[in-house]
Amino acid sequence: MTHVRRAAGWIRSRLTEPLRIKEIADAAHMSAASLHRHFKSATGMSPMQFQKRLRLYEARRLLVAGHSTASAAADAVGHTSATQFNREYRRAFGTSPGRDAARLRRVSEPADSP
Repeated sequence: MTHVRRAAGWIRSRLTEPLRIKEIADAAHMSAASLHRHFKSATGMSPMQFQKRLRLYEARRLLVAGHSTASAAADAVGHTSATQFNREYRRAFGTSPGRDAARLRRVSEPADSP
């Protein structure tokens, strides 16, 4: 489990960078095959899926905070294609980035806001 934690931390710390399995495996002191097997067993997803999920949640956080457009959020988390980002976001959260952020901002507003 320590190796998987180390690998997950490595991915988190390099969230915007392209994912290279060999580098993650080296950082976790594992072979690439062992990394995949143990990572999937511990998290239910591959290292690539884990990175994708982290990127989507970070982009969502940026959008809800109101500091970013969907395109800027995609770029900020390392997506090279805004179209692909929108497709993945919709698949993960069930709606477009803009609609999701607007809905989440409304939900988090205090009830007595003007």
